[in-house]
Amino acid sequence: MASVPNRRSTMSLYVDEKDLEGHSVRLVLKEKDITADIIFVEEGNKPEDLDLLNPYGVVLTLVDRDLVLYQAQIIMEYLDERYPHPPLMPVDPVSRATNRQFRYRITRDLFSLSIKAESSEAEVALDAKNQIRDNLQALTPIFEQYKYFMSDEYSLVDMCLSTILWRLGHWDIKLGGSSKAIYKYADKMFQRETFVASLSDFEKEMRTIV
Repeated sequence: MASVPNRRSTMSLYVDEKDLEGHSVRLVLKEKDITADIIFVEEGNKPEDLDLLNPYGVVLTLVDRDLVLYQAQIIMEYLDERYPHPPLMPVDPVSRATNRQFRYRITRDLFSLSIKAESSEAEVALDAKNQIRDNLQALTPIFEQYKYFMSDEYSLVDMCLSTILWRLGHWDIKLGGSSKAIYKYADKMFQRETFVASLSDFEKEMRTIV
């Protein structure tokens, strides 16, 4: 376990401004109105103390006094439990497990494709974008039945999914007219003040903020 070189009195988040998972964590901070120093770091230009804090060499790292966390879903759940209002996970064990499973699938099926979608190799990028489109189109019936993703309550799942939806225009992914329910859901997510406040300068340039 890494220790913090200098004890901090405030929470700090090291994050790449382009990172999807980092965006989800920033969204939790804004939704909970948590005061934290958000330190944007480029992958090739990391501060020395970050290498001491994170043994895996990745940028996304939360430092809260003597606690250091460096996995997005663990960070999100920690923030939700430490700052319980508003709650962003269900109370009962079955629903909480289901919530975790949805986030795992979003990370595995969609976040994993985001790096390939940014590839300089045209075929690799196109294949990834097509897979993202197909995965989202398959979810259309869900958005016709619930206010949020598989739930009538806003949760950590929505925070993960909305970051993908924000980038669709940037990737030139069009879901088609049969996915109106997804676009309606996306607009609802983007109109939240906390979502707008969570955006990095890089993300703001991806699309027009209404």
